[in-house]
Amino acid sequence: MHPPAAARFPDLFSVGEPIADTRAPSGPISERWDDRRFGARLVNPANRRRLSVIVVGTGLAGSSAAATLGEAGYRVEVFCYQDSPRRAHSIAAQGGINAAKNYRNDGDSVHRLFYDTVKGGDFRARESNVHRLAQVSVDIIDQCVAQGVPFAREYGGLLDNRSFGGVQVSRTFYARGQTGQQLLLGAYQALERQVAAGTVLVHPRHEMLDLVVAEGRARGVVVRDLVSGAVTARFADAVVLASGGYGNAYFLSTNAVGCNATAIWRAHRRGALFANPSFTQIHPTCIPVSGEHQSKLTLMSESLRNDGRIWVPTHAGDHRAPRQVPEAERDYYLERRYPAFGNLVPRDVASRAAKNVCDQGRGVGPGGLGVYLDFADAIERWGRPVIEERYGNLFDMYRQITDEDPYAVPMRIYPAVHYTMGGLWVDYDLQSTVPGLFVIGEANFSDHGANRLGASALMQGLADGYFVLPNTLADYLAVGPFEEVDQTHPAAREALGDVHDRLRRLLSARGRRTVDSFHKELGSLLWDHCGMERSGQNLIGTLGAVRELRAAYWNDVRVPGADQELNLSLERAGRVADFFELAELMCVDALHREESCGCHFRVEHQTEDGEALRDDERFAYVAAWEHRGEGQPPVLHREELVFEYVRPVRRSYR
Repeated sequence: MHPPAAARFPDLFSVGEPIADTRAPSGPISERWDDRRFGARLVNPANRRRLSVIVVGTGLAGSSAAATLGEAGYRVEVFCYQDSPRRAHSIAAQGGINAAKNYRNDGDSVHRLFYDTVKGGDFRARESNVHRLAQVSVDIIDQCVAQGVPFAREYGGLLDNRSFGGVQVSRTFYARGQTGQQLLLGAYQALERQVAAGTVLVHPRHEMLDLVVAEGRARGVVVRDLVSGAVTARFADAVVLASGGYGNAYFLSTNAVGCNATAIWRAHRRGALFANPSFTQIHPTCIPVSGEHQSKLTLMSESLRNDGRIWVPTHAGDHRAPRQVPEAERDYYLERRYPAFGNLVPRDVASRAAKNVCDQGRGVGPGGLGVYLDFADAIERWGRPVIEERYGNLFDMYRQITDEDPYAVPMRIYPAVHYTMGGLWVDYDLQSTVPGLFVIGEANFSDHGANRLGASALMQGLADGYFVLPNTLADYLAVGPFEEVDQTHPAAREALGDVHDRLRRLLSARGRRTVDSFHKELGSLLWDHCGMERSGQNLIGTLGAVRELRAAYWNDVRVPGADQELNLSLERAGRVADFFELAELMCVDALHREESCGCHFRVEHQTEDGEALRDDERFAYVAAWEHRGEGQPPVLHREELVFEYVRPVRRSYR
């Protein structure tokens, strides 16, 4: 057995004191959330008007949190870099949102949703957080229906459900292939209601560039007006980050092009621990890359795997048109390898399986990087009108992008970067290691472990925003209001100075290369060596290559324009600079975790049949990383995971 990575690579990181979640109650798991809510301190309604909260991000988590806090009576300021909260990336979510309603009477329950989520995350998530998520899921649907979200309904008027990967029940509520859009519009309406009431003030086209930490508490943010270029500091009694994930570190992903890691990375540099940064989910159902011109990839909803069958030709090098390949010469490889779950295995399993058959030379389409998602059987069984009703807008989107008719020929799909399970470390209250800094939605790490089950992102975002944060944030604010902080405070002056220095440094680098050229090169390094598969040897080499590229970036990038104006190149330059620093931590995290679990697949650690091989004895913990300063190796703090209700076993979907 090799010695621990910390001993072999002392120059890459050191090990610090363990960390623990001290906010999670003990006792029966089904009672913990109720116990925490009852034990939390309350704020008198008259006092809430004197307390202020900053929310960064207006996706499902941010909009729902801001609306709920505003309705409760707090003074809320919201910042987003989009021109409207409605353009947050949550609007791109397609397939659905999970809830343990058991409308189908097929054996679902809160406990089963809890179990499926812990198992789906390959036993690298906290039991307490996941059970709370399963409990709250039931209330989310009622909240959204009351808002008027047009969920799909059966003929008799009852809400319809379908299945998603990693489960054997139907618990996913949906609005055709527009679920994220409809849910975000519901949260946006709630937000705008509070804007009209005067409790919430929204600042679009403002990007957070730093966190103000005064006397050990998060007390504000430094933001840049993306139209005028003006940099200002804004202050509050607490700060909530709901800024999403960091999948765009890979350049090509299913995320909107503007999605970035700056808010959480700046907070990390101010003292917030970053947890499990290498846990990046690869989604198996995306339109394959078509050329060098692309700036993003397009997700085809996982819901398509309910009725579509995934296959490749049996023999390598078979380039016949799909309808010319007879049934006997097709390999429905997921159905063959995983008969219990078939095409609805979890995303990490389906993604690796697709990569394996393509590596064998059996992939389809340009470059052999694709597999078929075929609806011929479903159309024959149900009829085209039924398939159009379920997936019509998704089929239209696919046809517009590929110029192929998925009703006539199978879709071609291939895995792509999608969702990041890593994020800022938070306790049960969703508070980071910086007091007063709360982190919700994809920006935190808390609920999914090493792999997220489909239709759980929307569930977590709304659970955090509507139900969890308003209770736990009140417990923190109950000791306020805090001492006044303004632009003259040393912490504010320091943060403002750091932002101005950074902007000047970017603009003064009059090199020859564009920001995007560096970003593409960084993304290729991460995708090839810290993507679907990782190895210790490749990670070491990649870490060195990332550092060299980062040094070249600051010397050879060219950022045209000025800072006191609309400057898209400057925006992207700052975000990519943060991606470089984050990429280093992702590689270090992947290198230190010498096991395979969920989306983190180390080729040295796999079973004889190619499945992930966990090491629970050595790695059943959350890896929370501390930033120690420029050029200093990070410090690893371990949070041991304790399983009382779900016994970790080898994950099997056969």
